[in-house]
Amino acid sequence: MIRIGSRGSRLALWQAHHIAAALRASGQDVSITTITTTGDRLQGVPFARVGSKGMFTREIEEALLSGQIDLAVHSLKDLPTELAAPFVIAAVTKRVDPRDVFVSTQYSSMETLSPGARVGTSSLRRQSQLRARWPHLEYVEFRGNVDTRLRKLADGQVDAAVLAAAGLDRLERTEWVRERFHEDVLCPAPGQGALGIECRAGDDAMRDLLGALDDADTRFAVTAERTALGALGGGCQVPIGAYCRRTGEDYRILGCVSSPDGATILRAEERGTADRGAEALGLRLADALLRQGALQLLAEQRPAT
Repeated sequence: MIRIGSRGSRLALWQAHHIAAALRASGQDVSITTITTTGDRLQGVPFARVGSKGMFTREIEEALLSGQIDLAVHSLKDLPTELAAPFVIAAVTKRVDPRDVFVSTQYSSMETLSPGARVGTSSLRRQSQLRARWPHLEYVEFRGNVDTRLRKLADGQVDAAVLAAAGLDRLERTEWVRERFHEDVLCPAPGQGALGIECRAGDDAMRDLLGALDDADTRFAVTAERTALGALGGGCQVPIGAYCRRTGEDYRILGCVSSPDGATILRAEERGTADRGAEALGLRLADALLRQGALQLLAEQRPAT
């Protein structure tokens, strides 16, 4: 019996059941164990106060290390760029839409919102890029799982919300999706839209089994994105976007580092090929942003220790 560990939200369980179905199709017996994480317990607390490192993964990795579960399914954007030594990402499944979307019961796009309209998002990455284009709007903290956020929107707590397309698509909750932002307008989070399957590094049998679920193009793209994020020293608390995709025979990666108020936005683009490596491409993107002053911009946003 293969035991999958998952957070308890409807989206997390959808993801776990999606992987379970793929494993069952190959003849495996699978069960799912629900685990509550720090991030789940502190839904009402802003990210900046919680501290983002491992907030959605720590308890799951503890269960993995102790042998209570055999693998964990994560939204890859929630995984720290550096895993602890006992763990490995054994598979990255084929990516779905990585973009962010504009969601509203009343308005058709960001352009149609009146000055002072309230836009809900808990992401500094989203807030900062949106502020640069639409500074006349009010951006408010908007935490909770997909269903909670949509309920807040329906209740009129905000006029619109910006969420990841992937979660809404997977849960078939796209009835209020009005606009999908182009990556040049709102650069996605590294790994957004992809699932990472984590297991113990020493479990060779599990790694071999999960390897069949790995998508090479997605693995390359998210490795480049996460390498860039790691080189910039970033996490959920600083506004960094990175998005890589195949374009013909090569890969194009976009990067964005911004100040929370949107007054300063640094952007860069690099191209590379599979034979030169995903890590090399990610490092080139990070270097291009660092040459523009990303290190200083990010240092100004990190809390003093």
